[in-house]
Amino acid sequence: QGARAMAAGGRGWFRALALGVSFLKCLLIPAYYSTDFEVHRNWLAITHSLPLSQWYYEATSEWTLDYPPFFAWFEYALSHIAKYFDPQMLVVENLNYASHATIFFQRLSVIFTDTLFIYAVHECCRCINGKRAAKDILEKPTFILAVLLLWNFGLLIVDHIHFQYNGFLFGLMLLSVARLCQKRYLEGALLFAVLLHFKHIYVYVAPAYGIYLLRSYCFTANNADGSLKWRSFSFLHVTLLGLIVCLVSALSLGPFLVLGQLPQVISRLFPFKRGLCHAYWAPNFWALYNAMDKALTILGLKCNFLDGTKIPKASMTGGLVQEFEHTVLPSVTPLTTLICTFIAILPSVFCLWFKPQGPRGFLQCLVLCALSSFMFGWHVHEKAILLAILPLSLLSIQRAKDAGIYLILATTGHFSLFPLLFTPPELPLKILLMLLFTVYSFSSLKSLFRREKPLLNWFETIYLIQLVPLEIFCEIIFPLTPWKRHFPFVPLLLTSVYCALGITYAWLKLYVSVLTERISVRQKAE
Repeated sequence: QGARAMAAGGRGWFRALALGVSFLKCLLIPAYYSTDFEVHRNWLAITHSLPLSQWYYEATSEWTLDYPPFFAWFEYALSHIAKYFDPQMLVVENLNYASHATIFFQRLSVIFTDTLFIYAVHECCRCINGKRAAKDILEKPTFILAVLLLWNFGLLIVDHIHFQYNGFLFGLMLLSVARLCQKRYLEGALLFAVLLHFKHIYVYVAPAYGIYLLRSYCFTANNADGSLKWRSFSFLHVTLLGLIVCLVSALSLGPFLVLGQLPQVISRLFPFKRGLCHAYWAPNFWALYNAMDKALTILGLKCNFLDGTKIPKASMTGGLVQEFEHTVLPSVTPLTTLICTFIAILPSVFCLWFKPQGPRGFLQCLVLCALSSFMFGWHVHEKAILLAILPLSLLSIQRAKDAGIYLILATTGHFSLFPLLFTPPELPLKILLMLLFTVYSFSSLKSLFRREKPLLNWFETIYLIQLVPLEIFCEIIFPLTPWKRHFPFVPLLLTSVYCALGITYAWLKLYVSVLTERISVRQKAE
């Protein structure tokens, strides 16, 4: 009933939030854009100008098509609208083409496809039960959740300044989460299967979906103590899920299987020839590992334990862009990262199976899968932190403990995205947007849980406050020093390593919270 009342009386404020953020996105059209803008322009050209058989072979540009087939078809559909804006953007040979019409079309396409994200957020808000009655709409959990998702700082700068299509992809993910919360399991499974064939990074959270669907949909009943009733296994439900996965996969990969190009498509989707870390280290375990290796190398050279002539110069002064072999610590292989990720994900999956807590347990597992993959994955992009921050928003408005973890993860994760926008005109913009979103997150969640203990302890508060002097040093002080010429990578290294500490801490804190949680009798009965 609370959800129905929200839907009836709250459409006005939701529409205002959605229109407000859409207007802000329109204002960002002239802003700086990254190489991802050219990536997507090139994909428009490839899918429009070439036959299907050449899509995953075309290599005129260095930005070859490396997303799954559904995304290629999405670009193909967009290209038929793009030709009315500027047909020149659809010529494969026109590398780095960026006319005003091209910029306008590409920016507009991101804003327009975000309508799916807006709809998904609305559905997620309907899933929140209105137990916390609030007279003031600004203190309603549904209102706070809508702002945390629709106005998410990371999504705004990554999609609408840096340039990507994450909004509509996260829309598919949040809509599948909402459907699972509404016990519409087949719809949720279908949406997630489709999502995987749009962008394969979502395979990070596939274990959470697989186990939750098996536990809640394929087994139809529990014993009184919450344990699984093995006899309740439904072959029909398993068959239906299998059919969905097979049909979606056949639709996506079938044409390339017929053409005998499946190995080529797979090699594009999983390019293990790339280095352990992205050009700018994502703030994860490997950033700390790399920093430790650099520190030990410097120490080894000072103490004459290492021979300076045998250490490649690039590994010390070339910064983070080159792939470099570790000098002191053992070098890391793709298999090592896969094993580490698997081990890190395992406890959360066990919890979901043995301590079922309905949709909340599923969301916790989903966030832990996303974070564990971010922490230990191969060639992780810093933008992947949004895969944990957005679903954690849903948990943050339900319990004070989760709200505290959200504030640490969101603040640190969003700050780690700052180096993506390195042009001077965007500096005040990113700082202002980050400040507005962070201040709102803290004040709204604090008012929501004001009857409980503080969301952050003094240690966590001091850690987050230190981000301010770090930003001042990186953006203002460091460029004025002589070090800038010899060690241009230092601001990136400091940002990455400092944020890695916060993200690792949030990951461990969430894990401890999930593993030590007791299940109430009511939850067991569910």
